[in-house]
Amino acid sequence: MEAFLTGLVANYGHFFNLEEIQRVLTDPVSWGIIFWLIILEGLLSCDNALVLAVLVNKLPKEQQKKALLYGIWGAYFFRFVAIGLGTYLVKITWVQILGAGYLLWMAGKFFLSKSNKEEEEEAEVKVSGFWVKLVGPFWATVIAVELMDITFSVDSILAAFAMSSEVWVLFVGGLLGILMMRGVATIFIKLLDKYPELEASAYVLIALIGAKLMGQAFGYHVSHTIFFSVMALVLIGTIVLHHIREGGKKAV
Repeated sequence: MEAFLTGLVANYGHFFNLEEIQRVLTDPVSWGIIFWLIILEGLLSCDNALVLAVLVNKLPKEQQKKALLYGIWGAYFFRFVAIGLGTYLVKITWVQILGAGYLLWMAGKFFLSKSNKEEEEEAEVKVSGFWVKLVGPFWATVIAVELMDITFSVDSILAAFAMSSEVWVLFVGGLLGILMMRGVATIFIKLLDKYPELEASAYVLIALIGAKLMGQAFGYHVSHTIFFSVMALVLIGTIVLHHIREGGKKAV
């Protein structure tokens, strides 16, 4: 237990190592990973951004921005804790296998599930009456936003662990992803409206990342160049396929 705590504290020390920060931020591979983390966060979080908007929309206008701001700071703190703990634990083989299994299960569930998404979303946006009575509507909404952020970020954080073990790569990707989800979610919503197949592509990427993490657990490693190329091909192929289908419909 003492060795575990010592190792964990040392792992959090990476957050405050200026040399490591400089090395990460000047490495093109690191920015390639950050780019893909942002893309995944955007594709997976569009509906989530709408849910958060519905949650805060029930507050008076002067409190809405404040609730989202507190939610962002809470999300940053959760990312800090999760990334520091996760990058330490993910070095353990059985943790890699469990994480990979979860990502593969999540991708499979998306393609196999026939549940009513509208009903799920409706259930998600309710603020607990218990918290409203205990701390009032504003803080109850902030707590709901925090819980939503944690729930929504599990898949993207696990995917991030499969792509890198550098705490600053994951943290920068997480920070930009959260900002992007709050600020430019409408861009991704429009993109998904134009290319609805991209939602399925995001889960194909999740499955690929899960397979990569499973391979790592058994000593098989794929170079970043090959992996980034495959991910790019999936997204580009999805867009090209969409245009081919649309062209075929017009021709008919």
